[in-house]
Amino acid sequence: AVEGLKKMKGLVLVENTSDYSKGLAKSFTENFLKLGGKMASTEELTYAAKDTDFQSLLRKVKRANPDFVFVPGYYVEVGLLLKQARALGINIPFLGGDGWDSPKLFEIAGEAVKGSYISNHFAPDDKSPVVQNFVKEYEKAYGSKPGSFAALGYDSLGIVADAIKRAKSTKPADIRTALVATKNYQGITGTISFDKDRNPTKSAVVLEATPSGYVFHSRVNP
Repeated sequence: AVEGLKKMKGLVLVENTSDYSKGLAKSFTENFLKLGGKMASTEELTYAAKDTDFQSLLRKVKRANPDFVFVPGYYVEVGLLLKQARALGINIPFLGGDGWDSPKLFEIAGEAVKGSYISNHFAPDDKSPVVQNFVKEYEKAYGSKPGSFAALGYDSLGIVADAIKRAKSTKPADIRTALVATKNYQGITGTISFDKDRNPTKSAVVLEATPSGYVFHSRVNP
């Protein structure tokens, strides 16, 4: 959680061709600074999609000497970046978002993922009874553990069903009105509400990256 990083010095590496990366970087930076964190450098540090050599960027990271680095990118570039960072002796925590959520990250980075954490929608090893019941039923139906997309899809359908029930109607306009009014829906991916802009506010899970995959670390509530 950002709150756990108070008073620390951070750096953010942004994929400059990705609105996803820019959006997460902006949100993280604003909240990190608001909570008392500091940036280790004022220089904007960016890379591009499909980059494979991060040596120059990582030397800037090393000179800035941060306590952690936030990389809101995708798993291919992140995997290479992590591997090259560890080879340069940069052993601080690297943090990311759901763009890291792929088995390919571990194939690319190997042992270099150690000491990294991401925020995500769902963790199949979350001990919550609601989550574990979902995992059990999913495995029974499909023979494998569910991922984030399965959990999000399940919650999406559940929220629509809940809206229809509250609206006592199947008319699209009635369902839309009920959906906007959703408050504290208890889903697999957390407690979900919609704000005035119709964006969902919900909890997230923090996952620790290990060479064998992600492990549930904690849950962060809005």
